[in-house]
Amino acid sequence: MKNRRLIIVFVTFALLLTLGVVQAQDATVVQIFFPIAVDSPVTEILNGYAEAYEAEHSGVDIQWSFEGGYADVKNRLLTVKEGGGDLPALAIMLATDIYDLVNAEAVQSWDAFASDEYLADFTPTWLSNSYYDYDGDGTGELYGLPFQRSTVLLYYNADLLDEAGLSVPANWDELASAAQALTTDAREGILIPNSWPYWVFQPFAAGAGQNIVSESDVDVFFDNEGVISALQYWVDLYQVYGATPDGVQDNWGDAPGLFADGAAAMIVHSSGSLRSILSNADFTVGVSGVPGKDGGSYTVTGGGNLYLVAGIDDATAQAAWDFVQWLTEPAQTVDWSIQTGYYNTRDSGFELDAWKEYAEANPQVDESRAMLDSAVREFSVQSLGDVRNVLHTQILAVLNGETDPAAAMAAAQEGADAILAIFK
Repeated sequence: MKNRRLIIVFVTFALLLTLGVVQAQDATVVQIFFPIAVDSPVTEILNGYAEAYEAEHSGVDIQWSFEGGYADVKNRLLTVKEGGGDLPALAIMLATDIYDLVNAEAVQSWDAFASDEYLADFTPTWLSNSYYDYDGDGTGELYGLPFQRSTVLLYYNADLLDEAGLSVPANWDELASAAQALTTDAREGILIPNSWPYWVFQPFAAGAGQNIVSESDVDVFFDNEGVISALQYWVDLYQVYGATPDGVQDNWGDAPGLFADGAAAMIVHSSGSLRSILSNADFTVGVSGVPGKDGGSYTVTGGGNLYLVAGIDDATAQAAWDFVQWLTEPAQTVDWSIQTGYYNTRDSGFELDAWKEYAEANPQVDESRAMLDSAVREFSVQSLGDVRNVLHTQILAVLNGETDPAAAMAAAQEGADAILAIFK
């Protein structure tokens, strides 16, 4: 009787295992907090990567946890950490959040895992804001690994420009005039989502002669003539030219679709929306940097890095690193770029046939890539969340007509300096 019960238990367990009801007890779970920041089938792509990896690594369970935007990922991670909950192994968060994350002891360095040989193949632009205490030559502690990286682009409907006898805007006057000329009752001349304004604002400020942040992590330049003029230009686009909706525009997620549908002649948006726009537009899509005040083309780096969460056990950290190595292989980074529009971050990936064929069919991706060398440093400082909130509050007040650019930027500078004083 005893042997019969053992046989029944064994057969039942084997049947459940065959049906997938019982999982291997030694499987290491690698959970990843991930933001959905652009209009592309990100969840389907990432689930496909997980399935492909697990097929080759039976002892690992890759679990994506989709959290909304970048701020949602960061807030959830910090909330889980403070509350003593189950931590993920990895999180994609803004590269610019590095100081806040390290100071909060929420992430740990990749230095124990990433070799010089592995890092040498990453495009240097992306690594430059992946180190804590970076001094320009790759030294410092490595906390971020580039994966979901992007820049700010000006997307324009080349067919509409041609029909109107207009050239691609090369400076602020031309951009405003073109946007005004292409505005109709059914179409905006230009959309610049500004409810989270610092990122799309930076190229305008740089194009007026002053980026809003220095090369250090404790200095910002808000109360500057160039920055003030850039903010005034935003206001002029709707007050003077009537070429864009007035006030604060909370349309980040909608703008690519509005552009592709013909409801906007131009938009300022992430390069991460390129694939979606190319797939949905029935016109010739042009891309460039944001025109400078007196000429030139300006952009700024952006997007997320892979962070290794602090407080996880060694086995989980090792499993996370093994997956990250696979995920950042050129074959995957090129596939990710092709499917989403985010940049391929590995230099050797541009030599793969898959990339060459894609770029030949879509020259906009190489035009976008060409801007990397001239991209300005993204807004990243100590206590970034607090400093950014000060800047955002003042920009939004200007856009809503509550104050003027000069007064707003003076107030933003005073507030930021007070926050950063403790780090100097």
